[in-house]
Amino acid sequence: VQGAWLVYLLHLILIAAFIAASGIDLELWIIPLSICWLVTGAGLLVSAIAGYFIDPQAIQSSWLLPTASPQTGALALGATVGLGLGWLLLRTGVVKRSYDVPAREGEAAVVQDDRGRPAGPGPFDEPQFNHRLEALREIVFLTPIIACVVLASVVLGGSGQIQAWWSRAVAHPVVSGLLGSVFGYFVGCATVWATRVLGTLAFGKEAMGLGDVHLMGAAGAVVGPVMVVIAFFIAPFFGLGWALFHLISKKIHQLPYGPFLSLAVLTVMIFHDWIMVRVSFVFGP
Repeated sequence: VQGAWLVYLLHLILIAAFIAASGIDLELWIIPLSICWLVTGAGLLVSAIAGYFIDPQAIQSSWLLPTASPQTGALALGATVGLGLGWLLLRTGVVKRSYDVPAREGEAAVVQDDRGRPAGPGPFDEPQFNHRLEALREIVFLTPIIACVVLASVVLGGSGQIQAWWSRAVAHPVVSGLLGSVFGYFVGCATVWATRVLGTLAFGKEAMGLGDVHLMGAAGAVVGPVMVVIAFFIAPFFGLGWALFHLISKKIHQLPYGPFLSLAVLTVMIFHDWIMVRVSFVFGP
């Protein structure tokens, strides 16, 4: 495909960034958000401009990059507005940050890992946190996103002149590519965040780290919503393989979940065409 070098370059950025993030996560139990934001930004940019280098029909038919339909574009736009409102409420103090560890007077701010705990080698379990309460705080933060998604779906997904205008706008390759990448980002984030919140409420312990949320959001912005969901369900098999290996070797060594997610994303990238053929009957040719 002419212009496929652009997709190749984007995938190299993702792989290099995820290798770096996994190495840091293994050593310090931290996923640097700057790495995730770099991949997300690259995914948004390349998806938006790809139509100038690659035939838009080839992008869509081969799932080379995320693209949006009028329906998914509306969801992406609503989620973006909701995220902005959520951050505004967070910055103004209306919504409290989860797992916040304020510095005591005269002390430097505590450096935290992706789970809001003091950064350093090894897992941490801070007893002062009420994990279910922290999960409820995150639900409050997510509420504007959910509300704006519903509102955008109703307004832009209805019938009439607004829907016709929106369909024409999303038909433009730049808009379709950008919103498709945004939609993939939010699907990646939502998949992990739902597991994090529901698991924490159910078991009273933090289920997954926020760094994992950002990691899969970045992956979704590059590989798209379908592939990132498949990757999420592949990741536990890597974790299970690691657990079985250490069960047999009788060595106990905990690992953060980020490297398993990264391996799963790499797997769906390698087997992209094989996966696409087998799920295309659900999403159309």
